[in-house]
Amino acid sequence: MPFINPKTDFAFKKIFGSPQSQPVLISFLNGLLYDGTDTIQSLDILNPYQAPRIRGMKDTYLDVKAQLADGTSVIIEMQVLNVEGFEKRVLYNAAKTYSTQLGTGDDYTLLNSVIALTITDFVMFPEITAYRTCFVLREKQVLIDYPSSDLELVFLELPKFEQSLGHLHNLMEQWLFFLKHAKSLTAIPEEMSQIPAFRQAFEFANQANLSPEELEDLEHREIFIHDQRNAIKRALNQGREEGREEGREEGIRQVAKQMKAAGMAIAQIASITGLPPKDIETLEI
Repeated sequence: MPFINPKTDFAFKKIFGSPQSQPVLISFLNGLLYDGTDTIQSLDILNPYQAPRIRGMKDTYLDVKAQLADGTSVIIEMQVLNVEGFEKRVLYNAAKTYSTQLGTGDDYTLLNSVIALTITDFVMFPEITAYRTCFVLREKQVLIDYPSSDLELVFLELPKFEQSLGHLHNLMEQWLFFLKHAKSLTAIPEEMSQIPAFRQAFEFANQANLSPEELEDLEHREIFIHDQRNAIKRALNQGREEGREEGREEGIRQVAKQMKAAGMAIAQIASITGLPPKDIETLEI
């Protein structure tokens, strides 16, 4: 029973953002945001997964967006590549979700809280040993929260999570184990098979339940991620070895070539590499 890799944006959205995913997403959010308590009883998935519309490519920055019963919006992203400006993108998406709640003339009291939940497959805060961090608006000196703490940024860094299957103590750890290791499993672990949400998540992740088109798109996405990681690694190594400005610039151009060959949009390549769009357009692949 092979399972797809939940860390790819395609698979993540299929597992947690399908129209039938409410029980899975409720359990997932209760585990990662509310210490496993049944705080969330119901939610609406605002951008449910559909069969891929843009073959093999990410069609949105946000993988899943949900609205809780109390009006709180939760925007969720699974990010595997540590791209330039990513931390700003997280804040921008949260602020945008918060600000676009109101129409012209609406009262500010109608604004509801926004939680941005970001899971990374890389270390984002090397100075912090904990794999879960939460950021809110807080006064610097006396550390009191802003009177209207409506924005909350929650990060889970998968490389810092090292618990093995036999040492999972709570719902958060079980979900992080699922994200990190589901692809390498051949059966649902007995500890998780007793929980309906995990049985359903593994069912969504079962390769046998995917259409040929979905499997093809998943393969394209994983190849793309693999190529980008290798391109970035090669560029960094080349820059270190040559130690010259021209070497670093050539490394960046090689990264851009790889991204262009993989079908990434010119504007997105420019955002990641810092190269002018006109220079990217002239790159030969």
